[in-house]
Amino acid sequence: MNDAVRDDSLRLAQPADAHSQEEWEAATAAVLRKSGRLTSDDADSLVWDKLTRTSLDGLRIAPLGLPEASFADAARPARSGPWDIRSLVSGLSGMDAKAANEAALVDLDGGVSSLWVAADETTDLAVLLDKVLLDLAPIVLDAPVGAVKVAQGLLTLVAERGTGLHAATNLGADPMGALLRDLPLAPDEAFAELVDLARLAEGIGVRAIVVDATAAHDIGASDVQELGWSIAVGVAYLRALTEAGFSPAVAAALIEFRYAATDEQFPTIAKLRAARQLWSRVLELSGAEGVEMRIHAVSSRPMLSKYDPYVNMLRGTVAAFAAGVGGADAVTVLPFDSANGVPDGFGRRIARNVSHLLIDESHVAAVADPAGGSFAVEKLTADMAAAGWEAFIQLEEEWTGANAVGGHDFSPFRDRIAAVVAEREKAIARRKRPITGLTEFPNLAETLPERPADPLNERAVRYGASFEALRDTPTTGKVFLATIGTVAQHTARATFATNLLAAGGIGVEVAGATSDAEELAGKYRSAGAPPVVCLAGSDKTYAAWGVDAIAALREAGATHVIIAGKPDAVDAEVDDAASMGVDALAFLTATREKLA
Repeated sequence: MNDAVRDDSLRLAQPADAHSQEEWEAATAAVLRKSGRLTSDDADSLVWDKLTRTSLDGLRIAPLGLPEASFADAARPARSGPWDIRSLVSGLSGMDAKAANEAALVDLDGGVSSLWVAADETTDLAVLLDKVLLDLAPIVLDAPVGAVKVAQGLLTLVAERGTGLHAATNLGADPMGALLRDLPLAPDEAFAELVDLARLAEGIGVRAIVVDATAAHDIGASDVQELGWSIAVGVAYLRALTEAGFSPAVAAALIEFRYAATDEQFPTIAKLRAARQLWSRVLELSGAEGVEMRIHAVSSRPMLSKYDPYVNMLRGTVAAFAAGVGGADAVTVLPFDSANGVPDGFGRRIARNVSHLLIDESHVAAVADPAGGSFAVEKLTADMAAAGWEAFIQLEEEWTGANAVGGHDFSPFRDRIAAVVAEREKAIARRKRPITGLTEFPNLAETLPERPADPLNERAVRYGASFEALRDTPTTGKVFLATIGTVAQHTARATFATNLLAAGGIGVEVAGATSDAEELAGKYRSAGAPPVVCLAGSDKTYAAWGVDAIAALREAGATHVIIAGKPDAVDAEVDDAASMGVDALAFLTATREKLA
């Protein structure tokens, strides 16, 4: 078949539906001109600048992908068919091993295919893994401190049962992840244990190491920083093992990678695809080509919200979809109530069923690399891979510096993460990165699920934690919402102000429809004359009697007057203003102080 025939066979659009880039720009520009985002004098090509957003890593994410020749050369996800549905069970100090065992058995009976076991030296694995068929269900240990003792406990249990371990079992050593989490660990001893566990794992035909990139993600790292960390740590482990006598191929086969999957669908897909490209390049340079990279994706713990936790079901579903499309070999969806403590049975059931629905109902796993060929995904993958390689090289240079402690200096990396955290929190504070149920559409009347404390939550700082802190201690006093005009006239700004105040744990007393300043002042006095009032109305009503309303409210006892809108929306002095783009965290903190 010649090239012309092959190209024609792949053209799915009818000739009438085939359009050029210029036609797309013209059609898109027409829409933006109607909304006022482009003027009649602006060139159509400016739509790219108007619709392109920039990630926390500085990557430009365009509204539409365009073909590039470099896409064809990239290493791609090869998994076809269902991914390994992996559930998390915890036997950490203070946790009930029997309850964890019951949860694990229910999960396995419900279709989970492997267990991710958080453990420490106090964990009773015999109880936690009772009745678990270890030769059928892979066990991936997660013991940042005491990894050798926990692994030995698993092997002792296997010996007592006279059975074997599934080949996908992983003893879970990750000393650098533990060090990044500031856990008490001596680097030299930890790397010596890493080699010991690798020898042990090789002897029984299982894996030994997990490069847990969520150690970086959980403290606020961006996607590119998470990628750079994972590749740098993977290379460090390869060096340690090859120096101990392992061949590069054998060493690489002992390693598994873990990444966070967030509700940002396309960046998650691109991150996992980029990870394969980067690791493929490392193995090529190391002489270990042909060793498959195994990726375990887990839904992000920082993205979960403690308030309105049921929204986490949607976040987890998007994350699982992105992980599956991105080619993850194993996927863990954290239960929706994980941020509230130890998840209950319902939360665990929903979590594992997300993968079942994606695999069995939506057939997401039926095709290898389903995002392949999407120019937008390919471009984002290529950009993320390039930035991730630069982040890896930067870590390599820092870790070989003369001032490195134990061979690895994490301080510059932590500083870069802190800068990303500050940028992210600024966007969250201004509600440019909205968190449904927390910074947007909060429900002050909700009752949170009561769950036992979970030490795993201490590993991560949730996005919007500052808002959660405000909600944890709601104010007793309320803001008087001084709505002026008819319901139709004040609803838009009243709703905005109510939601904004609720995000800080502040309730409102609503005046309702009012016709003049005297009526408004009367309703204010009937509400107990609280010190803080928020004026909410349309521009027309503000102009008509906003000045009189503020004067009447001050005369009736208001000491802090807020206006919903710009500060100059009313030709009178106000104490604060609430509008789109306001630093909500600073505004809410100041308002709470006035209510105290």
